[in-house]
Amino acid sequence: MNQEKTQAAAAMAFANEWSGKGYEKGESQTFWLTLLSKVYGVREPEKYIHFEEQVQLDKTSFIDAYIDATHVMIEQKSKDKDLRKAIKQSDGTMLTPYQQAQRYSAALPYSKRPRWIVTCNFHEFLVYDMEHPNSEPQQIELKDLGKEHYRLQFLVETENLHLQKEKEVSLQAGEIVGKIYDELLKQYLHPDNLESLKSLNVLCVRLVFCLYCEDAGLFGRHDMFHDYLEQYTTEDLRMALIRLFKVLNTPPEQRDPYLKDDLAAFPYVNGGLFANENIEIPRMNDKLRKLLLQNASLDFDWSGISPTIFGAVFESTLNPETRHNGGMHYTSVENIHKVIDPLFLDGLKQEFCEIKHITVMKSRVKRLHAFQDKLASLTFFDPACGSGNFLTESFLSLRRLENDVIKEIYQLESFDAFVNPIKVNIHQFYGIEINDFAVTVATTALWISEAQTIQETEHIVHHDIDFLPLKDYKNIHEGNALSIDWNSIIPANKLNYIMGNPPFLGASVMSAMQKKETVNVIGNIKLANSIDYVGAWYCLATRMIANTNIECAFVSTNSITQGEQVTPLWKPLIKAGIRINFAYRTFRWDSEASDKAAVHCVIIGFGMKDRTIKTIFNEDGSQLKVNHINAYLYDAPDAFIESRSKPICDVPKSTKGNQPTDNGNFILTLEERNDILGKTPELAPYIRRYIGARDYLNNDQIRYCLWLKDASPTILNKNKEVKRRLEAIREFRAKSTAAPTRKSAETPYKFFSTPQTKGEYLIIPRVSSQRRRYIPIGFMGGDTIAADSCTIICGANRYQFGVLESNVHMAWMRFVAGRLKSDYRYSASVVYNNFPWPKPTEVQKHRITKTAQMILDVRAKYNATLADLYNPTSMPHDLLEAHRANDRAVMEAYGFNWHCMKESQCVEELLRLYEKLT
Repeated sequence: MNQEKTQAAAAMAFANEWSGKGYEKGESQTFWLTLLSKVYGVREPEKYIHFEEQVQLDKTSFIDAYIDATHVMIEQKSKDKDLRKAIKQSDGTMLTPYQQAQRYSAALPYSKRPRWIVTCNFHEFLVYDMEHPNSEPQQIELKDLGKEHYRLQFLVETENLHLQKEKEVSLQAGEIVGKIYDELLKQYLHPDNLESLKSLNVLCVRLVFCLYCEDAGLFGRHDMFHDYLEQYTTEDLRMALIRLFKVLNTPPEQRDPYLKDDLAAFPYVNGGLFANENIEIPRMNDKLRKLLLQNASLDFDWSGISPTIFGAVFESTLNPETRHNGGMHYTSVENIHKVIDPLFLDGLKQEFCEIKHITVMKSRVKRLHAFQDKLASLTFFDPACGSGNFLTESFLSLRRLENDVIKEIYQLESFDAFVNPIKVNIHQFYGIEINDFAVTVATTALWISEAQTIQETEHIVHHDIDFLPLKDYKNIHEGNALSIDWNSIIPANKLNYIMGNPPFLGASVMSAMQKKETVNVIGNIKLANSIDYVGAWYCLATRMIANTNIECAFVSTNSITQGEQVTPLWKPLIKAGIRINFAYRTFRWDSEASDKAAVHCVIIGFGMKDRTIKTIFNEDGSQLKVNHINAYLYDAPDAFIESRSKPICDVPKSTKGNQPTDNGNFILTLEERNDILGKTPELAPYIRRYIGARDYLNNDQIRYCLWLKDASPTILNKNKEVKRRLEAIREFRAKSTAAPTRKSAETPYKFFSTPQTKGEYLIIPRVSSQRRRYIPIGFMGGDTIAADSCTIICGANRYQFGVLESNVHMAWMRFVAGRLKSDYRYSASVVYNNFPWPKPTEVQKHRITKTAQMILDVRAKYNATLADLYNPTSMPHDLLEAHRANDRAVMEAYGFNWHCMKESQCVEELLRLYEKLT
């Protein structure tokens, strides 16, 4: 039985053993000690988890349980306690178990604060990730632990703490490099010269490599680089570096036989890192001397850096504006594993685990050798590799897995001390990168990775393995990935995996050249200009992997799976044979770079190879095992929702709100309105309340507008301020480059577009928080003018409001709408016009009308903004109940089973209706 099955069986046995039990004080410790030892393999759990630790609040209190190694705090309750309800505390306050744990956390030293809070009542676990303290907890039922045991794996994953230490060291190293870079730049005669900047980049890479080598023992002696430089004055430091670089690039047999001993002791590095003797090296000053010898050398240990993280941080010494324009952002190790684990690493680890459980030793050894050969045969390609994060972390993961294999073999048979047991090497990894400095950084990061993993192998086999001289490594090519034939880097028939995070550039911010590149790749099809830059990488990958088993995974802007981009990008890809095998739905992208990328992404694993079981990863950490994933990242049939000008059903037309195109001249503050009316009261009928999406949701600013489309010329000329504003609008529009806008200069007293008709209308904010279960839709009187940040439906009734405010319409919206970051971006053309409406009976229609009015009535009870009413943490219970009653009524009108239908099933049924209607 493999490890996964063994753990699942242990978890199931534990769940059966504890079913129905659970007294807080008498059984808590036994429960957790058994869970950790029997299910998660902790050998001495009583040393691993601590119970009843003191914490000082107003009086001494006790934390039920705490795991130091993984920073987990546990608040345990009896089996009859509801974990979501407040419980009276000894001081009289009412707190939920989570709030109780939070109070303990706040009283702890910073270093002791929990990364995870778990509340438990013996039959249910609620897991709170303190990286996202406002998110909903993960819920795990004891009865499901057999199949969901992996969701509590964080209890014992101490590797995260090692990653945190590596991260801290690597960020410190980046700061040191930044200081050296900045000070060196000042010494150049022409610091803006492109060649000087290239020389500076190469110089920084060489210095870092030397600093790493002396701390990692690769030069032969600790502090060897420091001791060599220290003997020279500041004035002579430049020539000392020039001489050293020349020596590092020269084999011992070709060196000057009269070299000083300190120079002759340095090994031959090779690899091309020190090959160019003509790089420009400036004079040094005392500050640089101290930075190099003290801060960077004596005060810092480079051997503990993570090459993956450091490569990214190192590249952040580049000009931030250049980096932003290129769309480059840098990836955390955790996020890299979101790509490489489901792409290849999880499968390899599972295979290794199965081999280790082969009982016949001879067969196990044979399979181990074959598996090591397999690891050494795999090839990887990142066609937008930046500083090599994905390649470096993939190499490290593959080599560490190989080291585990070597360890298993070493326990069963001896190694020849003269034979290198390592087979995996950096030559299995290929990349394309447009920036020359990033190419150098990526190559250096891989060399450092190789050095670190060789040292790990040496500890296993107990003999030295030569790292230097470096082997020439030219697999990372400088160039534009959209104009290079990928097969010229590595032929498709020799490739296994394509991965990476191509540039994060949305269609709206791409340069003209980038748009041209994208269209050249995608083809001159409808809406090609609306596809994000990353779409070109998907198209090129699809062409490369045709008729192969190559699998791919890209981090991407989330907009390629939302709104109008889906059809032009994905329809041809699906037709070409692409299948999505795993996907991370929208999540916030974090990085290790100094200017973190505030973007929202998806990860899509795809290929011509169709995996039987596919996985959808949600932002809350949950996973869905499904048979199919469509282009919207749902377990639903392939369907492509196109932008439409009219609804597919017989319902009122929906449009964007009124667009002023006025340079602000139609819009009035309360003071400006009062001033105009004070001088010209006759204008009162032509000044209306003006409301945008933000005003509608938050009610945080009162604005008005001039609504003059029906005003007589006499009225228009009565007030000087109004005349001034209209003239300003006329001039503003007349200067426009757009012909329709210039045409509208002839009627400056009208908004550019005025779709709003008289009477009541429905208003939908075009952007709304993704945290809300329901977009707060509402009715507005005809005297209030809706801005174009809203969608409006004139002439809508209570029945139509009920359907649109239902969970059915919200499921559809979440499925097809675009996003702004991760917030919902509602549009008439994509969401509303494609929505398949139900065909209710008169009784059902009456019921929906009634439940819709209930929602409006409950809202009216509260003196609160819609933003507060629909905040998931403060939504009133009676409002939620009104929505649930409306949801049931609408689902019954569709013939849906509201008792048990999941949102994904709802979307699947809506897609079938959509296909019939279109």
